[in-house]
Amino acid sequence: MLVLSRKRDESIIVGDNVVITIIDIKGEHVKLGVDAPKYISIHRKEVYEAIQAENLAASRPEAQNLESLAKVLAAKTAQSDDTRPKPRAAAFPARSKQPQ
Repeated sequence: MLVLSRKRDESIIVGDNVVITIIDIKGEHVKLGVDAPKYISIHRKEVYEAIQAENLAASRPEAQNLESLAKVLAAKTAQSDDTRPKPRAAAFPARSKQPQ
């Protein structure tokens, strides 16, 4: 881990496009300003860890969720079978053979 000392209004540059500036220092609290491109996500560590935990939980299939999904898909399939257009009768009636 790199440890740097900075005073108020001093900055640290990370890579080519992230600037971290010390905005304010009050007792044990330090306010940081982060200037970075929009495509870079910036979170407090506890928020990042909570997001990761939620993503992991959402990616795990649970039996109850799979059963519910199977029921919904079965109902949709049955519904789409009922709404399919039925084959139409021929546009012209079949000719009857006339005796000669």
